[in-house]
Amino acid sequence: MRKARVKKPHVVVTFSSLDDAAECEMVARDKGIPGRIIPVPSEISAGCGMAWAVPAEAEADLRAALAAEHLPHEGVFTVDLYA
Repeated sequence: MRKARVKKPHVVVTFSSLDDAAECEMVARDKGIPGRIIPVPSEISAGCGMAWAVPAEAEADLRAALAAEHLPHEGVFTVDLYA
């Protein structure tokens, strides 16, 4: 029998360009921040259609990296996603 998938809170960063999303991915990986590039969830409207998602517990690290590296982004949202 299959386990039911459960949604968990994630922090999602949106971008106006794919280059900005790729730069965020590179910085996050360099800093050891877990996450992945995902299509922008339907609850959010964003420019390029791609976003960077991290588990909610990594939000502080992600926000610090965005600020320290001056990464261009449109917004930061909390959304329930499948893990």
